[in-house]
Amino acid sequence: MTTIKEIALESGYSPATVSRLLNNDPNLSITADTKNKILEIANRLGYWEDHQEKKIKPTIALLYRVNHKEQLQDEYFTSLKQALVSTVERDALKMKTFYDIEDLIKNASLFQGFIGVGAELIENAQLVKLHKVLPNGVFVDTNPAPELFDSIRPNLPLTVKNAIDLFIKNGIDKIGFIGGVGPKHDHIQENDLRSITFVEYMKTRGMDTKWTCVEGPFSVENGYKLGKQVLAKYKNDLPEAFLIASDTLAVGVLQAFNEENVNVPKDTKILSINNSNVVKYVSPPLSSFNINQQEMIDMALDTLTRLIIRPDRPKIDIRMNTNLVVRKSFVPQEK
Repeated sequence: MTTIKEIALESGYSPATVSRLLNNDPNLSITADTKNKILEIANRLGYWEDHQEKKIKPTIALLYRVNHKEQLQDEYFTSLKQALVSTVERDALKMKTFYDIEDLIKNASLFQGFIGVGAELIENAQLVKLHKVLPNGVFVDTNPAPELFDSIRPNLPLTVKNAIDLFIKNGIDKIGFIGGVGPKHDHIQENDLRSITFVEYMKTRGMDTKWTCVEGPFSVENGYKLGKQVLAKYKNDLPEAFLIASDTLAVGVLQAFNEENVNVPKDTKILSINNSNVVKYVSPPLSSFNINQQEMIDMALDTLTRLIIRPDRPKIDIRMNTNLVVRKSFVPQEK
């Protein structure tokens, strides 16, 4: 059994300092280098194997990546950031925010780990550099480097399947899908999981996928454009319902439908994903699958804490299920 005295002897710090750190003394004042050294030795000597009931309070960084070009998408990640800030304050943790990955790399020695929030592109080479100096990291909602860092994400494939099943249970078998393209990782364009799942699952159910429209970014402007495209092609052959990949797209689609006098939910119904604040105020209010941001943040911090004391464990990618919030754009008779 590893003792405080053994850690103190190897680290060169007093047993009192080691004990206060490992017992989360809020009044302890030590440098980041001291904290990192003591924790590294505690990990190496297997201290946590004999003290699994204990939790540490690490000093963490927030890597916050938004492009400030799309208000509704930024609102989603701003809300995630605020949930993290509030939780850090609640748990008496120390955190500093970085908006540029290179700045975090330069200051990595000040932290035991980081939380990543946002969808702005990060080059793979930068992620590799970050992993070398700060390997303990958890991304929330996205996962740009699953081979390097942990992540907590909404279970979007299951959400899409649940939406299709719900439509079918309500007697709807002509279902459309409107979505955007996936992110670029290391200059490679990826397909979005929502559109992939929609097409594959519809085919397994023996259903027509001709009303699938996937193009461009997840923005209100692009949603408006796609809504216009769908109506130009299918106004006289609309599906009974649409699943739209995000609220940002859905707001634009709804605007396009309203301009063309397409009545939602009479002419076609809409289900969206994210449940952002704005969907309550559009006309009609949108039924949307809710992503529990606070739960994702709590899970991210717990995952990061466990990673810091067991840095050699395999990387994990946790998927969190969503729940439907019903509004006027689609009121199911059976949930």
